[in-house]
Amino acid sequence: MKLTYGNYFLRRGSFVGLDSEFGGTPCFPHGVQGIFISNGAKLGRDVVIFQQVTIGSNTLPDSKCPGAPTIGDNVYIGAGAKIVGGITVGDNCRIGANAVVYEDMPANSVAVCAPTRILRKEALDNTYTTTLDGVDYYFRDGKLHVDR
Repeated sequence: MKLTYGNYFLRRGSFVGLDSEFGGTPCFPHGVQGIFISNGAKLGRDVVIFQQVTIGSNTLPDSKCPGAPTIGDNVYIGAGAKIVGGITVGDNCRIGANAVVYEDMPANSVAVCAPTRILRKEALDNTYTTTLDGVDYYFRDGKLHVDR
């Protein structure tokens, strides 16, 4: 089983640690190409992860935040984002494309740029939606739903 699992991700330039934990089925809108999720990472429900995202551990002995990230429910992670270290990303957060997050993010916040800047703290709707041939699709509760 481990060999099949490893080959699947290796062929896609990806890695998802066997010791990582998922609270639900994540959404990968563009597939798992280039996704890295470290061993020990914890992801909540309805997490949307775009391509080239790293959710990585910090193993440096004298670092401020050693360990792997814990990511809350309904978090949207843009393409190329990096989340590193034993930090917590709260529920309903949005991480912009190519943002680097290395410190805790409170719930309902947005992170952009590197170093990270928190832009606002208010309720966000992070439901991933797309329309194909006039049919709306959205990701919620670990499933893709159709709204005709």
